[in-house]
Amino acid sequence: MSSARAKILEKNDDDVVIVSAIRSALTKSKKGGFKDTRPEEILMNVLKHTYTSTNLDPALIGDIAVGNVLPPSGGASIARMAAIAAGIPIETPISTVNRQCASGLTAVNQIANSIKCGQIDIGIGAGVESMTFSFGPAAIPDGFSETVCETQEAAHCLIPMGITSENIAADYNISREAQDTFAALSSQKAAAAQKAKLFEPEILPIQVKQVSPDRETKTILVDHDDGVRDGVTVEILSKLKPAFKKDGSTTAGNASQVTDGAAAVLLARRSVAKQLGLPIIGKFVSVQAIGVPPRIMGVGPAYAIPLLLQKAGLEMSDIDFFEINEAFASQALWSCEKLGLPWNEPGLHGKVNRWGGAIALGHPLGCTGARLIATGLNIAKHDNEKVFVMSMGNFSGMGVAGLFVNEQ
Repeated sequence: MSSARAKILEKNDDDVVIVSAIRSALTKSKKGGFKDTRPEEILMNVLKHTYTSTNLDPALIGDIAVGNVLPPSGGASIARMAAIAAGIPIETPISTVNRQCASGLTAVNQIANSIKCGQIDIGIGAGVESMTFSFGPAAIPDGFSETVCETQEAAHCLIPMGITSENIAADYNISREAQDTFAALSSQKAAAAQKAKLFEPEILPIQVKQVSPDRETKTILVDHDDGVRDGVTVEILSKLKPAFKKDGSTTAGNASQVTDGAAAVLLARRSVAKQLGLPIIGKFVSVQAIGVPPRIMGVGPAYAIPLLLQKAGLEMSDIDFFEINEAFASQALWSCEKLGLPWNEPGLHGKVNRWGGAIALGHPLGCTGARLIATGLNIAKHDNEKVFVMSMGNFSGMGVAGLFVNEQ
C-alpha cells in the first residue's frame, strides 16, 4: 500500500464523511416508472430518506445543494419545494447548481467544502433530473450572441452532444464495432447485476401515481431501473442506424439513455457524526474539475482523473475501481484507453463500471454525479473494496472527477 493511499484511509475528526447515499430507480423518459412524476416529487423522497433512515433531526441540516441541468423556472423552486415537502425546516437553505453532467457531484463537493471550512457541520448534496418534463426543444434558447460566437471554441460549446461523440470517434479512430462492444458489455453487466439484485441496497422504492394509456390513474411502486435490457449483443447493436450523422457511428444503442431520477448524499464532519451516533459509510476525499475542448467534451475523464490523483499524491494502482460515466461509448472507451484502464473485462469484478453504466442504466443529467456515489459505495461494500474514483465529461467541455473511500 502506498503512503498516499494509507493517508486517505486514515480517520480524522475533521474528515468529511458520508452518512447516507441513496438514489431513486432510474426510469425511461416518457415511458418509464416516473413518466408522470414531477422532479420535485422524486427529489422529495430521496431527501426525506437521508435523514429519516439515519435518525437525524432535520433541523441539524445546515445546507442543501442540488444538481439540476434542465431546471424549470430557474431551478431554485423545485429544489426548495422538495426540501420543504420532505419535512426539512424552512430555516434550512438550499441552492441549485449546474455543471452539466457533473452537477450532482458538484453539489456534493459544494456541501463538503462548506463542512471543511466550518460553515456547516451537516449537509446534503443531491441531484435530480426529469428528462420527461424538461428535456427537448423547450430547453434550448432561441439564439446566441454573434459576437461571442466569433470565437470558434465558444461557438463549439453549442455543438450537440451526439456530434461531440462523432468528433471523438473520428479524431481518435474509434470504430463502430468497438463502441458497440463497449455498449453491449455495459448492458450485459447491468442486466447480470440487476438479476442478482445488486442494485437494491442503493435504490429507494418510491410510490407514485401513473396514468395508463387508457387514461386511468393507478399507484405503482418504482423500485428498479427499467431501462436495463437483457440479452443485448454486439450483433443486435450493429443493426441500429446512426442517430446523429448519416455516416456516423453513435447510435441509440451505444449512447446513454434519456432518463428520470434523483439521488442524495448526506455528509457530515466526522466528529459531529460520531457525537450524534450517525452511521458512517464512507469518506469524501476530493473533487477536481478541468476544461477540455468543447467539440470533444466527453474526453473530460481522461484529464480530470490524472489531475485528481496528482493532487492527492496517488497512482492509478492505488484505486480499486473506477466509475466513468457513459454519456457515449466513444468517449468512455477512449477515456479508458487514454488512462490505460481495461474496459472490456467480462463479469462483475472489472476495473471500470463493474455493474454497467449509463448506456445500460440511464443518465438523468443532474442526478448522475450523486447517483454514482451511491452506486460506488454499494459496489465497494459488496466487493470489500476501499478506494474508488468516479468521473464524467460535461457538455461545453469539462471533466470532473471525485475520490471516495468506503468505510463499510
